[in-house]
Amino acid sequence: MNQSRIRKPTIRDIANRCNVSTQTVSRVINHRPDVAPETRRLVEAVIAEMDYRPSALARSLVQRNSYMIGVITAGLRYVGVSQTLDGITDQCEGAGYALLLKELPRYDTPTIIPIIESLMSHQVEGIIFSAPELNENIKITHSQIPPSCPPIIFLKCQPNPNYTTISVDNQGGARKAVEYLLSLGRRHVGLITGPLEWLEARQRKSGWENALHNQGIQVSDDKWTQGNWSSSSGVSAFAELLQKYPNMNAAFISNDQMAIGALHYCSKHNIRVPEDIALIGFDNLTESAYAVPALTSVTHPLREMGTLAVDTLLEIIHSGNTLPARNITLDTNLVIRDSTPKA
Repeated sequence: MNQSRIRKPTIRDIANRCNVSTQTVSRVINHRPDVAPETRRLVEAVIAEMDYRPSALARSLVQRNSYMIGVITAGLRYVGVSQTLDGITDQCEGAGYALLLKELPRYDTPTIIPIIESLMSHQVEGIIFSAPELNENIKITHSQIPPSCPPIIFLKCQPNPNYTTISVDNQGGARKAVEYLLSLGRRHVGLITGPLEWLEARQRKSGWENALHNQGIQVSDDKWTQGNWSSSSGVSAFAELLQKYPNMNAAFISNDQMAIGALHYCSKHNIRVPEDIALIGFDNLTESAYAVPALTSVTHPLREMGTLAVDTLLEIIHSGNTLPARNITLDTNLVIRDSTPKA
């Protein structure tokens, strides 16, 4: 027995209900600015009430736009990378755009131009580069991007006069953390970095160095060591750092996962936190508030970066790629918890 199909509402149904033209409804759907606020609110309310879902295929055929954004990423196993992608995904869905995701085959890929060309072959309207900057990989890419490339935004990369970049103030965030430890009277502040081929790891190390130098404290190789962002590397790196720097009474650890590894080591070896040693991480992961003791950490607005990347890219696309390149830096904050003494 055949069941009659439920008729889906059309753009004309929305227009008739609102007593406006179909062009006006289309402008609202496509986030065009030339719609009165009252009309926009009315149309959006009726769209929600009627559960209207515009066809992306029909839209692309009529308007000759793909409504697709390409994203180049790497290291999806890392929390920070997935948070950025989460922000990108949600904002794209809200704007009616689909994502075409490409993951780098390895971090030290000498050039991403073949991946950019692959995205271009799928007619993406813009590209977000969300993989980490390692050594010279981005510098090489900048020099090789084809002139026909659609608008491209680089995340977590060094500023470039020709391309819009969005980054986090890693150096400033690390400096805030170390300055807080110094303000508590902890003068022997060690460091666990991430892999130093990563720009973010180098920037956080620089923030640690700057804070110590500003207080006349000598920086030397026996005061820091390197992890690989994982909790297990935090355990081994912290053990190594204690051997190298036995007077250490505080440590800035370049991400929360390694810091949680350091807390685990302290618990296993009867090192009191924060009485014997104060610890600060970077990322402010949700789990960090539930560590024992709760971890003081620097906020890392990665989801907000992903959201801003989409908004900025769509602004460039809708301008016809006429907007000048911008370098946007997101600020950080220190969230104080139990792994540091109260000031």
